[in-house]
Amino acid sequence: MAKSSHLQPAAIVLLALGIVAPLIVLSGASSPSPDFGELETVWGQLGGQPGFFQKPRAIAISPDDELFIVDKSARIQVYDQDGEYLRGWKTPEWQYGKPTGLSFDLDGNLMVADTHYYRILFYTPEGELLEEKTIGGVSGPEPGQLGWVTDCVQDSRGCYYVSEYGELDRVQKFSPEGEYLWGWGSHGEGPLEFKRPQNLAIDEEDHLWIVDACNHRVLEFDVGGDAPKLIQQWGTLGDEPGQLRYPYDIVLHGKFVYICEYGNHRIQKFTRDGQSLAVWGKIGREEGELHTPWAMATDSKDRVHIVDTLNQRVQRLRL
Repeated sequence: MAKSSHLQPAAIVLLALGIVAPLIVLSGASSPSPDFGELETVWGQLGGQPGFFQKPRAIAISPDDELFIVDKSARIQVYDQDGEYLRGWKTPEWQYGKPTGLSFDLDGNLMVADTHYYRILFYTPEGELLEEKTIGGVSGPEPGQLGWVTDCVQDSRGCYYVSEYGELDRVQKFSPEGEYLWGWGSHGEGPLEFKRPQNLAIDEEDHLWIVDACNHRVLEFDVGGDAPKLIQQWGTLGDEPGQLRYPYDIVLHGKFVYICEYGNHRIQKFTRDGQSLAVWGKIGREEGELHTPWAMATDSKDRVHIVDTLNQRVQRLRL
């Protein structure tokens, strides 16, 4: 497996995606900024065998700091913090599509957004499928039915929140037992509408944060009652610091918000009220550069692991 802990020059290979745009890099691999972090290691390469990737696109880190990564072959692979392969398995079905979201519940089980099978799967960290805990599995617009699910998170009371895109573009809330409670959302640009809610996060007040990817914005909701209450929204389409282009993942870490931008090939650091503090990354193949990153996650050592999707690798920064 290709791996390094220091920076070496490499040839830049640019792919014409139609989203290549100039951007200001406030920090990077060759000149770390105190406003962001320093690149520590890069690992991973293309392949179908264990320990290799085929378009990795979601990551979750366990309480034991093991990295769980799913790729477009429907493989969930588990690595240590430095990229050594530990174990792996495949989801039960994958012919119609692959999972796009991973997170952990309060009991330490892995929750898998099995996107094209309209359900959330639960696994033990060792890979045992907990079928009795499955949420969804029936496609449809009715309450409790699901569309193309993108993520699932659990609040401190044990309630689950599931995001969906496609024809539905909504979020639904389920009880700790997996029973439907209420939901909201439809396709659009309004404060209670979405265009591909791609990833979710829960903060210390049990507020729900959503990256609304195709609206290029971040939303924060109070979801403690019987209906959502919008607290704030921020973000506009663009390439400058403070703007967003297809935000695909969100991490709340301390008093900061980190956004993974699929369209701008970068990670951006914000205050909790949406003020941009730093930008890291640009399109490319060298270490410290990114190509359509889908996801990221932080570990217990204040490091962020970035899923650098079309570079078939993971890059780790110290925050």
